[in-house]
Amino acid sequence: MNYRHAFHAGNFADVFKHVLLTRILLYLLRKDGALRYLDTHAGVGRYDLAGDEAGRTGEWREGVGRIVGAPAPAEIAGLLAPWLAAVGPVNPEGMPMSYPGSPAIAQTLLRSQDRLTLCELHADDAQALAANMGRDRRLKVLRMDGYTALRAYVPPVERRGLVLVDPPFEAFDEFDRMTKSCLEAWRKWPTGVYALWHPIKDEAAVDLLHERLRAAGVSRLLRLELSLARPQRDGRLVGSGLAVINPPHVLADEARLLLPWLAERMGAAPGSRVRVDENPV
Repeated sequence: MNYRHAFHAGNFADVFKHVLLTRILLYLLRKDGALRYLDTHAGVGRYDLAGDEAGRTGEWREGVGRIVGAPAPAEIAGLLAPWLAAVGPVNPEGMPMSYPGSPAIAQTLLRSQDRLTLCELHADDAQALAANMGRDRRLKVLRMDGYTALRAYVPPVERRGLVLVDPPFEAFDEFDRMTKSCLEAWRKWPTGVYALWHPIKDEAAVDLLHERLRAAGVSRLLRLELSLARPQRDGRLVGSGLAVINPPHVLADEARLLLPWLAERMGAAPGSRVRVDENPV
């Protein structure tokens, strides 16, 4: 499969992932000390929702398109506000004109003392990423395999920060590669925060991911999932998850507020499910 995220930018999985990413970063920013953000599969940074790829699928309309401008209870609106600010301007119809990938969200939120390391293996995407991120002394774009970067760049000199592992799941052994690489990094830097994104199609594979993390000794683990329908192994993607190592202590409670509302807004169908499990067995 030749995966191109531009076809899927701003869909339900992106909204789920990026709203939670924003909440994690904001928690880390409560302390004055510098932090490092490492993105192992960065993509191009920002996506044109009026472009050919996004227009062909229209997936963003059922994701970010259902959230921007939607009325929300005050507490949920407050939690969403920083992510919505990163999404940026809307067109005369009230729809977003572009969608920020995780690098653009982190760039928006982080401070002058913080640093971003953005890894993208594909040459064209790495070039587009550098162009989209602009001149910013805080960040470095590396054209390299994200798992190789994970081994090479932890622990960071700041000793605080977040690693987002968000592979395209093109390879049949992606769960295995992600698990092994993240555990290797965690052993070198056990105090870092790691957010491991994954699709939910094969639920046994997701269970195994968490079992392996726990068996390796990860003592603080948060399992976050949003499925808009019952996942089918050979069907279209309807479920998305994050395994968060060393999660902020407020993240589970924030997710319990946010995820049911997001699921309802983005069209939850029979068989839909939200899951927030702390230290799942």
